[in-house]
Amino acid sequence: MVIDEIIGNFEMLDEWEDRYRYLIELGRTLEPLPDEAHTEENKVRGCASQVWLESKVIREGRGAPILSLRGDSDAHIVRGLVALILALYSGRPADEIAGLDAMPLFTELGLAQHLTPQRSNGVRAMVERIKNEARAALAA
Repeated sequence: MVIDEIIGNFEMLDEWEDRYRYLIELGRTLEPLPDEAHTEENKVRGCASQVWLESKVIREGRGAPILSLRGDSDAHIVRGLVALILALYSGRPADEIAGLDAMPLFTELGLAQHLTPQRSNGVRAMVERIKNEARAALAA
């Protein structure tokens, strides 16, 4: 799903219960991550729930490499957060990812103040992992 569409859908929902339900629905739209991708290498450290992120670097021409991301979680709301993060970062050039901060989006959507501290830490861990992979792709 495109990030602008997700933002628009969030803006139409006034109640937090509805926003959480929508976040869970977003998680259900994720393409299933194959069992072989549920590895220790793909596991995100710093998340209370189990989260896996798999990245693929695509190099085309002389431009910055592009990161294609897939992810999964064993928790419904966290899986929705993974879907939101993937919509924001996946398919973008690595130099753009390295400079893109997700927290203003989470504040705009009202998620920053409604997530538990553990989930907020998990979001930061996912974003930092993606940014590290983007920096590594740029350095290669």
